[in-house]
Amino acid sequence: MQALITGTALHDIVTSDNLVGQENFHTPFGSASSPVETVQFGETQVLVMARHGLEGKIGAHVVNYRANLWALKEAGATQVIATATVGGISPEMRPGDFVVPDQIIDYTYGRDDTYSGFTPLNHFDFTYPFTASLREKIISTLPDDQTDEIHTSGVYGCTQGPRFETAAEIKRMAGDGCDLAGMTLMPEASLARELEFEYAALCLVVNPAAGVSGETISFEEVEEVTARAVKQMTDQLVVLVQLVD
Repeated sequence: MQALITGTALHDIVTSDNLVGQENFHTPFGSASSPVETVQFGETQVLVMARHGLEGKIGAHVVNYRANLWALKEAGATQVIATATVGGISPEMRPGDFVVPDQIIDYTYGRDDTYSGFTPLNHFDFTYPFTASLREKIISTLPDDQTDEIHTSGVYGCTQGPRFETAAEIKRMAGDGCDLAGMTLMPEASLARELEFEYAALCLVVNPAAGVSGETISFEEVEEVTARAVKQMTDQLVVLVQLVD
């Protein structure tokens, strides 16, 4: 069964009209960020997890990623599409653009990032952190008349948060090969692999990363970009979940 993990701005995909039910899971790792919601899109039902909680108050640095993925597993999910808002490091990654990343560099620390210890030790391959077949399915559903706004690859640099990065940190990340800066896809992606999920992400660029534009980050502009793009992205997700199986 498909599952969506939504960021704060994108949980509006769930409405009173399409919400079928919800269930709380108290996992061996504590409570998940939110109930697992069952949502109806056309003839398709999907599971939805609000990564930052239903009220959006859980910071990326304290999300219980282990509990979230475990709850989705218990609910019957086998395939997870994650959404995330990001800062653009590469000049071509502009506010309002969509990106389907293909690689991750992890800059986080102190996060619970494995089930080993509770489950048997599991060394797993993580060469390609996103499931290729699921990435291709996501890409195939994106509108081909907006090629300047859609990027079918990119390196996601995952930072600790909750603060944004310094200009020097972004310069370092650019030197490492990062195209995007975000705070949430690790350890989410590696935990998904550990639980043998298919996992891929659809990202929305909401601001130039620190120092890229030569100006400080305007959170008012971030909110404006997000508000403009959220409807388009939610509409795209509705199409996507009905076509991806």
